[in-house]
Amino acid sequence: MNTPITVQYKINAPVEKVWNALTDKKEMKSWYFDIQDFTLETERVFNFYEPGGAKEYHHQCQILEIIPNKKLKHTWSYPELSDAVTTVTWELQKEDIGTLVTLTHEHIEGFDSLGENFSVKSFTEGWNGIIGKSMKEYLEK
Repeated sequence: MNTPITVQYKINAPVEKVWNALTDKKEMKSWYFDIQDFTLETERVFNFYEPGGAKEYHHQCQILEIIPNKKLKHTWSYPELSDAVTTVTWELQKEDIGTLVTLTHEHIEGFDSLGENFSVKSFTEGWNGIIGKSMKEYLEK
């Protein structure tokens, strides 16, 4: 059963600025992850680790869909830990003042066997921190 995680925040910044923060690897490093091999192209694969020098939790993603200033969809997996592949969709909606950011992470149950760090609760808390704190603070400064 797929019960997606959905996290939504209003960011007081223009949609173009939010899109740039989401798709420019230099900007991503300031609020998200250091993704050195990120290239904004459909079917491109990118890799990253949790922050810090431990090289813990190798993340591997592949870009599935790009609609500039509106949508970025990519896979999300841990190839060294599981065969499961989930999907993350970032959607941006221009509002009168600012941008509504909606993140949907689907098929998390594929990580159930990996333990508490990969639970729906853990991912929900993580995405809320990433968008509601890190991204919001970075873009609203």
